[in-house]
Amino acid sequence: MPDIHAFLSASTAHRWIPCPPSARLCEKIPEMKSSYTEEGSEAHALGEFKIKTAFKEPCTDPRMYFKFYNEEMEECAKKYSEFVINTYKSLENAVIYTEKKVDFSKWVPEGFGTADCIIATPDTLNIIDYKHGLGVLVDAAYNPQMMCYALGALEMFNNYDIQNVNMTIFQPRRNNISKFSMSKNDLIHWADNKLKVFAELAFKGKGEYKSGSWCFFCKGKDICPLKNNSTALKSYETDLSSQLGDFLN
Repeated sequence: MPDIHAFLSASTAHRWIPCPPSARLCEKIPEMKSSYTEEGSEAHALGEFKIKTAFKEPCTDPRMYFKFYNEEMEECAKKYSEFVINTYKSLENAVIYTEKKVDFSKWVPEGFGTADCIIATPDTLNIIDYKHGLGVLVDAAYNPQMMCYALGALEMFNNYDIQNVNMTIFQPRRNNISKFSMSKNDLIHWADNKLKVFAELAFKGKGEYKSGSWCFFCKGKDICPLKNNSTALKSYETDLSSQLGDFLN
């Protein structure tokens, strides 16, 4: 089965929020799978398998189908699964979901995605995202991908009295466990007043092109209208050069 992604995906929200028209620009360019994305997908599948096995859920060992499996992937998936399980066991009256599809279309047109891990208690939501990548250190603070997943999870647990949302990036190859917490009210305020506004612009292909660190992985950067403007190009290059260290460390 081919992977199905939303047009305005949570994983690209860091780009289409500051630069809404980039979404339709990138729509014209075919999605190219790389060895890095395939390796990441395999690592996620292995992590999920280890979690389900620990909970004695029926599942098939995916390693027989892997192309990039190695000892490092095994160790990273082990660390991730242990972190998830320990988090779950530390909470009272918790429920857990892995690789769970969430719907945040209340704020983003046709918006949906797959959250790596959701752990909910009667008053707190925990979102854990596994990052297998080595190149980019990912921060959980005000991370729009995590916040979109949290919004979708809130819709799942609308019968709970959720007050707080905890978001964690687990990135073992960078020895990075980044945590961020916010109130449910603050998350909804952001969704209503920022996310929804820019998502609607992006869906319609409207808004203003803006350059920034998000340009680095943008599929449309080579055909971006800003690159036809020398002033904008200078700003574009300066902005990226000042942040390249974050991407290449």
